[in-house]
Amino acid sequence: MPKVVVLARSFARASSRPLEILRDAGIEVITKSNPEPENEHIVAELIDDAEAVIVGVDRVGMLVFSSCPRLRVVSKHGIGVDNIDLEAAKMNKVVVTNAPGTNSESVADMAFLLILSCARHLKVLIEQIQRHKWTSPVLGTELGEKILGIVGLGRIGRSVAKRALGFGMQVVYFDPFVTDESFKRVDLEELFRIADFVSLHLPLSSETKHLVGEKLLSLMKPSAFLVNTARGELVDEEALYRFLKEGKIAGAGLDVLSFEPPFESPLLSLPNVFVTPHVSAHTKEANVKMGEVAALNVVRVLQGREPLYRVV
Repeated sequence: MPKVVVLARSFARASSRPLEILRDAGIEVITKSNPEPENEHIVAELIDDAEAVIVGVDRVGMLVFSSCPRLRVVSKHGIGVDNIDLEAAKMNKVVVTNAPGTNSESVADMAFLLILSCARHLKVLIEQIQRHKWTSPVLGTELGEKILGIVGLGRIGRSVAKRALGFGMQVVYFDPFVTDESFKRVDLEELFRIADFVSLHLPLSSETKHLVGEKLLSLMKPSAFLVNTARGELVDEEALYRFLKEGKIAGAGLDVLSFEPPFESPLLSLPNVFVTPHVSAHTKEANVKMGEVAALNVVRVLQGREPLYRVV
C-alpha cells in the first residue's frame, strides 16, 4: 500500500473528504506535525519512505529529494511553490503539483478587508476602544472614485478588481503576462504613482523578491496604502518601515511578512500598519476545495495518471 505523509497543518481541517479521497484510492495516510517547516533535515525524516507528501510551507529541496528516494509526488496544499526546489524535483523525477484557484475568493475577500481596514484606520479605532476612548483621532477615506492598482491580474487579482468595482473604485493593473480589456493596463511605476491603494498578487521568484522597495515606494502618494496578501518577500520591509514611520505613505495592510511569525518586526509597532496572521486562504470553503485538489493530485500521480495541476 503506497503511503502519503501529510505535513500541511490545515489539510482536511474543514472536511474529512480529502482524507476519504486518499483512503478510497488505497493510500495509507500518515499525518505528522512539523515543528520546523524550514528545516529540510526534519522534513526528510518526516517523509521517510513515503511515495507522496502533502506540504504547506514546508521546505522541500535537494536534501529532501536525495534523502527520500521513494518519493514520487510533492502535492502543495496551496498555490505558491516557492518553498519547493523545482529544479531539484525535475532532477529527481518527482512530480510537483499545486491547487490553483481553490482559494481565490477567500484571498480576495481578505485583500479587500485589508483595503477597508486601511481606509478606515481600523487598528487605531480598535485600540481606542480598548483604552475606553470613544472619540476617533483620525478621519477615514471613502473608496468611491479612488484608484486601486493591482499588481498581478491572475485569478485573485481579478476577484479583487471585481470587488473594487462594486465599491465604485477605478481599477488599473500591471501584469506582463496578462491582458484584460475590462481594466486599464499601466506600467508598474505609473501604477505606484497614481494608485490610492496598491494590492499585490504576484508569485515569489528571484525576479519579484523585494520588487516593492525604495524606488516604487518613493512613487506612492503620501495618502496611499499598500496591501499584501501574496508573499512577504515581495516587499523590502526595511524600506516599507521607513516610509510608513516618516509618513511618506499613509499605511499598509499585511497578511504576509518575510519572517513569520513576525513578532520582532518593527512594522508591528506602527499605528498605520494592519497585520493579520497569514490567514487569507483560511476559510471553510477554500480549505475543502484545496484539500480535495491536493488529494486528487496525489491519487492521480500514484495511479500513473496526469495530476489535475502539474507544476513540474
